[in-house]
Amino acid sequence: QVQLVESGGGLVQTGGSLRLSCSASGRTFSSYAMGWFRQAPGKEREFVASIRWSGDRTYYADSVKGRFTISGDNAKGTVYLQMNNLNPEDTAVYYCATRITPIYYGVTLRRNNEYDYWGQGTQVTVSS
Repeated sequence: QVQLVESGGGLVQTGGSLRLSCSASGRTFSSYAMGWFRQAPGKEREFVASIRWSGDRTYYADSVKGRFTISGDNAKGTVYLQMNNLNPEDTAVYYCATRITPIYYGVTLRRNNEYDYWGQGTQVTVSS
């Protein structure tokens, strides 16, 4: 089993910044990718950003591109999400996820079902 724990959420004003962290523990941890998703009240969980460790390739949702940055260290089992220029539409519970199964052709790293383990989430609230 792999446990993921997110931290860094909170309340911030429009235009502000937050940095989310996610740490993995449990079995000897080795993943192929990690990602961040979010879920706002009444909405489905949506993709935010992901990182493929091979080549450190990153992917972003259009809504956060240019404002959010994903980074991390696979050896340490950590991933971060630097969020800048936040707005009320970014308010949501943010979830960290990891994929420990190989990435084959067709995997986009943008879909919920492409990840094997999830954290419990951390609340981000952006006030107007």
